[in-house]
Amino acid sequence: MDANQIEQLSGFLKPEQLLTSPEELSVYAYDGTAMLHQLPDCVVLPENARQVSNVLRWANEARVPVVTRGSGTGLSGGSVPVAGGLVLCLVRLNRILEVDTRNLTMTVEPGVLTQAISDAATAAGLFYPPDPGSIKISTIGGNVAENSGGLRGLKYGVTRDYVMALEVVLADGRILNTGTKCVKDVAGFTLKDLFIGSEGTLGVITRITLKLIPQPAAKRTLLAMYDKMTDAAQTISAIIEDKIIPCTLEFLDRTTIECVEGYAKIGLPTDAEAVLLMEVDGHPAQVEEQAQRLEGLATAHHARQVRRAEDAAEALRLATARRSAFSALARLAPTVILEDVTVPRSELAKMVAFVQEVGERYQLRIGTFGHMGDGNLHPTFLTDERNEEEIQRVEKAMREVFEYAVQLGGTITGEHGVGLAKKPYLAGALGPVALDVMRRVRKGFDPNGILNPGKIFD
Repeated sequence: MDANQIEQLSGFLKPEQLLTSPEELSVYAYDGTAMLHQLPDCVVLPENARQVSNVLRWANEARVPVVTRGSGTGLSGGSVPVAGGLVLCLVRLNRILEVDTRNLTMTVEPGVLTQAISDAATAAGLFYPPDPGSIKISTIGGNVAENSGGLRGLKYGVTRDYVMALEVVLADGRILNTGTKCVKDVAGFTLKDLFIGSEGTLGVITRITLKLIPQPAAKRTLLAMYDKMTDAAQTISAIIEDKIIPCTLEFLDRTTIECVEGYAKIGLPTDAEAVLLMEVDGHPAQVEEQAQRLEGLATAHHARQVRRAEDAAEALRLATARRSAFSALARLAPTVILEDVTVPRSELAKMVAFVQEVGERYQLRIGTFGHMGDGNLHPTFLTDERNEEEIQRVEKAMREVFEYAVQLGGTITGEHGVGLAKKPYLAGALGPVALDVMRRVRKGFDPNGILNPGKIFD
C-alpha cells in the first residue's frame, strides 16, 4: 500500500481507527504461531458492519490484501499479515446483542471474548459448551473462522455445532445473512457452514447467532494416573467401546505433567508417565454410575491410582491446570511449536507411541497432551528457532507425524486450522480433487483474491 491508499482509507474512518506507525503495527505482525511474522502496511479497527463493508469494497477495487484478526491467538498462522496488505481487526465489534431464553440462542458480534459468551449463558441459566484452551482471550469470530474445538468436544461437539446464523461481509462489500434461529431450516444451500472454518478466506463475519443448551444438573471429575502412556491411550478406547461419552477426556504425558505441576502446583504426580482427566455430566444418578464405570475401566487398564475431585473447586483447578499446558510448556524452551493431529480413537495408542518414537529418533523434546476422547493430540515441540540444525530436525519429525496420522485414517489438524503453518501438508491429506473444489469455492466468493491470500493453499 502507498501513501495515497492510506489517505483514501482514512477518509471513511476516525483517526484512532487507522494505525500506521511501526510501533503500533508491530503488535499485529504475528499470532500465536511460532516463527511466523510480517508487518502489515496498516491496521483498521472498524466499529460496525457498515465500516467493514466500506473497507472491503475499497480493498477489492484497489486489490489490497485483507487479513481479518481478533485476539491473534491462532496457532496456524491464519491471522499473520500479508506483505502489502492491511489487517482488519474486529475487537471493537464486541457487543452481546441478545440472549434469547425463549429460543435458547445468543446473538453476538465477532469481537466478544469466548469466556464472556460462556458467562452470559451461565447468567441466563444456560450453557455454551465450546471451550477452546484460549477461552479467556480468544474471540468468538476467530472461533467460528477456525471452527475451534476444546475440552468438551467429545460430548458436545465444536463451534460449528452451535452456529445457527451469520452476518458476513463479502469481498466486494456486500452483506450476506445466512441461517436463522430456526432449529430446522433447509431453504437453499446451508451457506453458513462454508464460512465456519474458512479461516477468513471467504468473507468477514460481523454477527453470529449461537445455540445454547440447558446446563447439566451434575458433574464428576476424575484423574487417572499411569506408568505407561499406551495404557492411558487404551483406556480411552475402552471407554468409547463401553459407550460412555464423557464431556471431558484429556491426556497429558510426563513432560507436560512436570511442566503443569511446576506451573500450577495442584498435586499432579510428576513421576507418572501419563494422566487422564475425565469428567462426566448430566443427571446426578447417571453421573455417579458413569463415574464408577470410568474408575473401573481405568483400573482395569493398569491405572495405578484414580482420584476423584472432592468438590467443584478441585474440579476447576484440574481443568484450569489442563488449560495451562501450553503456557507451562512454553517455560521450557525459547520456541514452542504446538501441533495438532487427529486420528480415529481406535488408533490413539499407535499415534501416541509414534510421537514418542519420533522424538527419540530425532533427539527432540516433545510434550504431548490433548483431547484424547475425540482423537485430537497436540504434540508440542520444545526447541530454539535460532538453532537451524535442530529446526530442520523438528520439520522432518513434524512431517512424519502428519503423514502417519493420515496413514491411520486421521487428519493433519483437528482444530488449529491450516493457515500458513500446515499449507505444505494439505495436498497429502486431502488429495487433488478436494483441493480443486476448495479453490473453485474460494474463487467464487473472492474472485480478486484479496481475503487472506496465501492461507490454506496458494
